[in-house]
Amino acid sequence: MTISKQTTVNTSVIELCLGDITRQEVDAIVNAANTRLAGGGGVDGAIHRAGGPAIMRECRAIGGCPTGEAVITTGGNLPARHVIHTVGPVYRDGASGEPQLLANAYRNSLRLAETRGIKTIAFPSISTGVYGYPLEDAARIALGTVIDYLAAGTTIERVVFVLFSSRDLAVYEKTLKALTAT
Repeated sequence: MTISKQTTVNTSVIELCLGDITRQEVDAIVNAANTRLAGGGGVDGAIHRAGGPAIMRECRAIGGCPTGEAVITTGGNLPARHVIHTVGPVYRDGASGEPQLLANAYRNSLRLAETRGIKTIAFPSISTGVYGYPLEDAARIALGTVIDYLAAGTTIERVVFVLFSSRDLAVYEKTLKALTAT
């Protein structure tokens, strides 16, 4: 993983990189899950395949997760000790509560991480795949929510956004620069 951009908020660091979230050496990775925690395609499928059956066993025991909320399981065979499963919104029109639900997915993942003593966490770009959230809007919400959370003071030391494509990374870089310009 090569860090493309990095910034500090209070004493915490935000990093952007192009890569595979299942290979991140952090305390927890975030899974863009579905409400049934049933596994699926994209990031969700990759995490379940790489992490092995222990993750699915814990997901079945939990039962589900409402949109905007977060739950935690083992990391199974992943380098990360934990997987935080959060459900982002399916994009309809941007006026059906999607921005708040997406912000809640990031905020609640950070809150859960902090309550579990997690110091380093990696996020994918939640809801921008099959859920259809426009990338530019999602990046602004994701980064803005994380910056606000870190600015308020936290024990989380490092937040990594692991982007799947060069295009996604470029959008996140531009957005981070705009949000942290003084």
